[in-house]
Amino acid sequence: MTNSWLEIACDVPEEHSDVVADFLTDLTDNGVCVDNLSVDAFSTSEIPESVRVVIKAYLPADSDPAPQMQELETFLSELSRRHPTASFAPPTLSAVNAEDWSSSWKVHFKPLRVGKRLLIVPTWEDATELPGDLIIRIDPGMAFGTGGHETTRLCLEMLESVMDSGPLLGVPSLLDLGTGSGILAMAASLLGAGRILALDIDPDAVEVARENLALNEMSDRVECGTAPLETVTENFDIILANILAEELVRLAPYLTERLQPGGSLILSGILAEKEPLVRRGFASQPLKYVQTAYDGEWVAMLYRYQR
Repeated sequence: MTNSWLEIACDVPEEHSDVVADFLTDLTDNGVCVDNLSVDAFSTSEIPESVRVVIKAYLPADSDPAPQMQELETFLSELSRRHPTASFAPPTLSAVNAEDWSSSWKVHFKPLRVGKRLLIVPTWEDATELPGDLIIRIDPGMAFGTGGHETTRLCLEMLESVMDSGPLLGVPSLLDLGTGSGILAMAASLLGAGRILALDIDPDAVEVARENLALNEMSDRVECGTAPLETVTENFDIILANILAEELVRLAPYLTERLQPGGSLILSGILAEKEPLVRRGFASQPLKYVQTAYDGEWVAMLYRYQR
């Protein structure tokens, strides 16, 4: 696992944070984190309309950051031109150790309830468990997926709904594409899935997922790997794909091919403004659009395979 990173930080108005975060994810092929800058106010009425946030993305320390920084500066310049009243600070670049990066945000990650039964608990926290709770203990490390981000939360909620509405005697197989920390695969196992394959093109993410599976005593219930979707030949009853909208569209035929007849496809990682792009991208597939779930600026979409 890479131990040293270059941290790119962008200080931007909160209302433009999603588009900048999406760009940085594409630019670096890694997840991003968002820090809200402190607001000195005693009530919500005193908070300024334009709160600022710092979006951070990471590159391996041994890479040359010049091309990405140039591309980012061009993007921010264009964004500033299109929004002349908004202020975009120049991006900064600094070195950071993986240990520093993975520990600095832990103070903000608290036990989280998602859906009806899922309780996500960071490894360094205690939580009050209720009867019927399905507990996931997690340390996401350098991988995306704590349950707190809208895209992950939407996936978890939609997965629970799909599992609850399935055949009572059925044990569905499931593919988790872009598994990150492994949180969706672990939730699927707790909710009753049988065969589970969790894939991520990032070897570091797969390593983190395996560590979390071991922590939750699920190593023998989920298979992890870095195989591209295009090389998978197995079919699944449920597919979760929590990745970028453009990549979802590119993979549309491969996702459809890997679904069992009547299977469910859950798509997430989609900015609300890109929902039409995804709808168009999947329109030619033999899939029935079922619904879109919304959370802030993000959406998740549910399709079912019809032959």
